[in-house]
Amino acid sequence: MNMSKKIALVGHCGPDSSYLRMTVMKAAGSGVQILMADDDSDLNKALAQGVDLILFNRELGYGFQDKMGVDAIKRLRTTHPNLKTMLVSNYAEAQAAAVANGALPGFGKREIGSPRVIEVIKGALESGASVSARQ
Repeated sequence: MNMSKKIALVGHCGPDSSYLRMTVMKAAGSGVQILMADDDSDLNKALAQGVDLILFNRELGYGFQDKMGVDAIKRLRTTHPNLKTMLVSNYAEAQAAAVANGALPGFGKREIGSPRVIEVIKGALESGASVSARQ
């Protein structure tokens, strides 16, 4: 796999971020760049650098203009139509709303680290050409 992949983790708490980082490294290889975004400033920096995939938490905390990951996905779709996003949520209705707003099918927090999630992330990184958010 391309060693220069960049994945942003947006709005995740410490324990989830740790598990997600390990899972992303298994899926993308040790050369992956993982960008942490705990507020809009961090997210905007990641977008400016260009990312291959963004994993949004279902609920975004203080520091984000959007309080829900689905709303951020919907908003970013208008300005970055080729940006690959996924929602991390155990709630089927949240997953359906994310996909309806342009996200790739995501996964639940309980599944983080599972072989299925590793394959989902690999598939997202391998599908189509890598698209910079700057386009």
